[in-house]
Amino acid sequence: MYEHYQSSRQKKRRQEYILQMMPVFSKDALFSDSTENYQSPMEPEPGQRVTIRFRTLRNNVDEVYLVVQGFRIPMHVEERDGGFDYYEAEVTAGKETMGYFFEIVAGQIRCYYYRNGVFPEQQEEHLFNIVPGFSTPEWAKGAVMYQIYVDRFFNGDPANDVLTGEYFYIGESSVRVEDWNKPPAVMGVREFYGGDLQGVMDKLDYLQDLGVEVLYLNPIFVSPSNHKYDIQDYDHVDPHIGVIVKDEGELLHPEDTDNKHATRYICRVTDKVNLEASDQLFIRLVEEIHKRGMRVILDGVFNHCGSFNKWMDRECIYEDQEGYEKGAFVSEDSPYRDFFHFEDRYHWPYNDSYDGWWGHDTLPKLNYEQSPILYQYILDIAKKWVSPPFNADGWRLDVAADLGRSNAFNHQFWKDFRKAVKEANPEALILAEHYGNAEGWLQGDEWDSIMNYDAFMEPVTWFLTGMEKHSDEFREDLYGNGTYFFEAMSYHMAAFLMPSQMTAMNELSNHDHSRFLTRTNHKVGRLSHLGSEAAEEGVCVPVMREAVVIQMTWPGAPTIYYGDEAGVCGFTDPDSRRTYPWGREDQELIRFHRDVVAMHKKYRVFVSGSIKFLCCQYQGIAYGRFSMKERAVVAVNNSQAVMRMEIPVWQVGVSRFRDVSMRRLILTYREGYTQEEAAETAKGGYLDLELPPLSAIVLYQSDECDG
Repeated sequence: MYEHYQSSRQKKRRQEYILQMMPVFSKDALFSDSTENYQSPMEPEPGQRVTIRFRTLRNNVDEVYLVVQGFRIPMHVEERDGGFDYYEAEVTAGKETMGYFFEIVAGQIRCYYYRNGVFPEQQEEHLFNIVPGFSTPEWAKGAVMYQIYVDRFFNGDPANDVLTGEYFYIGESSVRVEDWNKPPAVMGVREFYGGDLQGVMDKLDYLQDLGVEVLYLNPIFVSPSNHKYDIQDYDHVDPHIGVIVKDEGELLHPEDTDNKHATRYICRVTDKVNLEASDQLFIRLVEEIHKRGMRVILDGVFNHCGSFNKWMDRECIYEDQEGYEKGAFVSEDSPYRDFFHFEDRYHWPYNDSYDGWWGHDTLPKLNYEQSPILYQYILDIAKKWVSPPFNADGWRLDVAADLGRSNAFNHQFWKDFRKAVKEANPEALILAEHYGNAEGWLQGDEWDSIMNYDAFMEPVTWFLTGMEKHSDEFREDLYGNGTYFFEAMSYHMAAFLMPSQMTAMNELSNHDHSRFLTRTNHKVGRLSHLGSEAAEEGVCVPVMREAVVIQMTWPGAPTIYYGDEAGVCGFTDPDSRRTYPWGREDQELIRFHRDVVAMHKKYRVFVSGSIKFLCCQYQGIAYGRFSMKERAVVAVNNSQAVMRMEIPVWQVGVSRFRDVSMRRLILTYREGYTQEEAAETAKGGYLDLELPPLSAIVLYQSDECDG
């Protein structure tokens, strides 16, 4: 008891000492990360020497140690620049992951630096890591991506449109929507607007002019829905978004629900002429994308397939087709029987006792554990589409953490998946959909990165709108809460290796959530009880522009969801899957996107620079992106009033010893935006800004153009 009292008393005295020494010891000057600026090379190979750097205020600390797997390595000052000391040490990358952190000594002060900041005691989590042999594609780091939900983008070939009454799915017949501008129905899974791959081809000039570098296509393989997450045939592009050469057969009669009679549909999606022509269109599309210096990634749905799938064939559309085996639903002797788990092993023919993902009988869960053939088939599919002649540049993986029936199996599958894909195409990107902490999959041997919900979409949405990403909740306590914004970002970003952070898909909206512009109206609800018009009422475009500025200056790959740049609104799916409003676009918002995208691409610091949170207040944040040669400062005022900010820009390398002019790259405010030439002056390492209501500003300074 006495020893505990003495220990507590000593800790209290030490904390009091540290507080008293704060004006002398500069905790805010301490910095390191895993960018090339502080870990070189950032992506080492086994056996390669790695230089680790750590920054302190000049002459401010006594000792810095690099602590690697229990060994304390003294670091030495290698460089003094801009009022900072840069300590260095070298280590040799082995074959396994090497974790490290820093120990800093200044008089009686001893503290520790990890990926998520400074701590008075050693921590077990959030170590910096060297992962020998792990890298993500250079083309994907900071790349401007554009997500296309193909059916809703542009109809380039009306001849391939799904027809009304072509087949029956989930209680109703398919519907060809005649009015492109009609909002999606609440249960509109079988509604088709006619968008297709030819439509994507036709709009490549627009996308290139916007500054897009990577297209991410929602699923394009044969399937009966407009979203195509219920895949019918992994081997071919759906002719309904591809090419229909042979178009024979009949539509279903109005009261007929038996798809064996849907002979027009059967011809369209099973005839090899149509399938091969559609694959050829995709090849030509990829070739054209690559000619423009752009890339394309596909959506891989490998946890489950669809009940229409040729391996299952619940609709019996393949049962009598030449060149196809019997499906597992149809026959106990099907070669695909073990691709699925059947509860009743004695119910054939037409066994409907299979396991569906989350109980959905339209989404049979794939049974990898019991079928080595299925396991290899999907790996071969993964390789096929990133290899010649298709040459896609990577995969986005749907519900990737759900695949398999155990966590251990899931991890093993994705390890094998990575090996297969990277052997086929070393430059292919592997991105996964994931909610929650993905650290277990981001160790360098499974996924490259993820759709960045926790460390981008959610914190940005809470801060700027107070809304949950489905528009299901409004949180007054998180709205404008700059402290929470930085804390959430710091915590969740610490789960990423730097190569993964730089390729994370930073979206404001996507097909599974409400449109960001709709969230700015603070309406809680969904299409089913608010209606589609409510999603457009009271929206705030200036807040949308603030969000885009953050998106284009944050670490990662900024990803535009088709139509966001044109002012498309919508509650969560299906309402967020509205058509692109050709001829009705918000042209000013498009111009704004084009200009901010160009800024992101022009200044390398937004791709590879370090990030530091500088200051925050209610409805206000400021952060910096910086390297040894470049410095950018971003400040956001999300309030309806003028806001004063005193920003400690010295922390990102702006000199404390002289006045420094920082050039304004862009200012967005309530009435619009401007790129007119202007500057702000930092004095003594601080920038005193007066920000107009609903504004965001980006300031820049480099050694080459230092004013």
